[in-house]
Amino acid sequence: MTPADLDDMTAVLSAPDPVRPNRRLRTREDAENWIAWNQRNYAEHGFGLWIVETHDAEFVGDCGLTFQDVEGTPFIEVGYHVMLDLRRQGLATEAAASVRDAAREAGIDHLVAIIRPENLPSQRVAQKIGLSLELRIFKNGGDALLFGADLQPR
Repeated sequence: MTPADLDDMTAVLSAPDPVRPNRRLRTREDAENWIAWNQRNYAEHGFGLWIVETHDAEFVGDCGLTFQDVEGTPFIEVGYHVMLDLRRQGLATEAAASVRDAAREAGIDHLVAIIRPENLPSQRVAQKIGLSLELRIFKNGGDALLFGADLQPR
């Protein structure tokens, strides 16, 4: 993800979300900050969210890994955003499964997805990639569900 992705990231992050109609719509400035945050993640951790495109180079959204603090405990999360008109085609699941596999290959022990209770499509993506509900938490000012799975044999 680079500043050249600003228009696409603004489009995906600012789109109204039919699953969460009361969510604050993000701005172009929010997208700039999103890109900068991911670039810091790449520099500090070697990963972040990456741009997702079709084989025909059509922008889909983003997907990748980020560090998340959950009630004082650090977790590595798989996150994903897909353009509104491209949802319900399995693209988030395909991207998230690839990220899960990359996390496993990198030796990450446990992977989570933090999802709002009303976001059933995102919960289905998490379940399809093998994550299951572990905790109900409070994150970023609201209730959330923490889905997770061990990636390494114990």
